[in-house]
Amino acid sequence: MSDAEWSLIEPLLPPPSCTLPTGGRPEKYDRRSVINAIRYVNRTGCQWRAVPFEYPPWRTVYRWFQKWHAAGVTARICAELHEQVRLREGKNPRSVTVVVDSQTIKADATVSRATTGYDAGKKATGRKRHLAVDTRGLPVMMMVTPANVHDAHAARDFLFRLRLAHPEVTLVWADSAYGGELVTWAKNRLNLTLKTVNRPRTKGFVLLPKRWVVEKSISWIMRSRRNCRDYETLPQHAEAHLAWSVMALMTRRLTKPAAAWREPKPPPPAPVPPLRVRLHPWTVRLTPAP
Repeated sequence: MSDAEWSLIEPLLPPPSCTLPTGGRPEKYDRRSVINAIRYVNRTGCQWRAVPFEYPPWRTVYRWFQKWHAAGVTARICAELHEQVRLREGKNPRSVTVVVDSQTIKADATVSRATTGYDAGKKATGRKRHLAVDTRGLPVMMMVTPANVHDAHAARDFLFRLRLAHPEVTLVWADSAYGGELVTWAKNRLNLTLKTVNRPRTKGFVLLPKRWVVEKSISWIMRSRRNCRDYETLPQHAEAHLAWSVMALMTRRLTKPAAAWREPKPPPPAPVPPLRVRLHPWTVRLTPAP
């Protein structure tokens, strides 16, 4: 992390135990080094035991990775950074419209079969990631389930969690797999308006309205090699890796100049046509001075 990124994350971390009234042992390793090690594993896709020697021991790094996710620290940091990014873009800090979709990812052979399944549609054995993103493509909530769970069945639990964590959300866009009885259930039980976007009957790639935003978010997440394949024993740790990828994306956005990623480049000036003066029987072309 750069110094600017660390200045964003440091205030969002819980205070050390030694500074609390209950007391505790001072931390042996710097938190910034621990976070750098977690981001190294997430970005490069290496094993926890392969953490370079300049970082803290891998057992310490993994313990903090597990502890922060179980305590909700990772989710809270993502929520705070998400609001800061939206404020910088001139948007409302809390989005009222989200787009949901799922992605099936293959699981490693070391992952327990109890937490994986076979997706007949994608013809892959692994897990399924359920994402809810805002209109700018920034993930709002993520959930990991076995791949054999249908989107309509997992969406009930996913939308219920979304309603609890983000009560401001009122409109949800999704594909046709989320249609049917789920639309009525979401309206009656959660007071959510669920709208589906159907794929046209045409061959080849088609850019679907509303739905393409979540596809862009999936491509951002897949830049981290740890997310290209699921190696985690627990689905909760797979969700944590997704959160760290999103966290790195938002801290880079907040530390870059606004014009570098928000404002489009101005179009080049149009060429000035030359002036023509017709003098019979000759034609004189006058080119404007640069």
